[in-house]
Amino acid sequence: MTSYRIAEAARLLGVSDDTVRRWVDQGALPVTGDSPARIPGAALAEHVLKDAASARDSSDRLSSARNRFTGLVTRVQIDGVMAQVDIQAGPHRFVSLLSAEAARELDLQPGSLAVAVIKATNVIVETPRERS
Repeated sequence: MTSYRIAEAARLLGVSDDTVRRWVDQGALPVTGDSPARIPGAALAEHVLKDAASARDSSDRLSSARNRFTGLVTRVQIDGVMAQVDIQAGPHRFVSLLSAEAARELDLQPGSLAVAVIKATNVIVETPRERS
């Protein structure tokens, strides 16, 4: 069974070690009897799914895209008819290429709240060579 040290779990969840420790203390995340304490991978995955469900976008639109990442615009570069927009959503950076017209219509600028919506037919899954 895969398990993670508190620091590893924090990095994976994009939160501080102290936040993970609080969740453990509150009973939101179980730990193994190991020393140092480890969080079972299955429990961590369940926690991530619960957290994601509670943070669902409350917009008034329906979409077939399930991958929605709310974040902040960190960079907008407009060059001619095209624009590049960078969005930082937690530990994830998304780069979108769109028309300059669309970027202006959306009034995208650093600090703007935005949602990166991803619809992909190919998803590549990787795992580390060695598991701890």
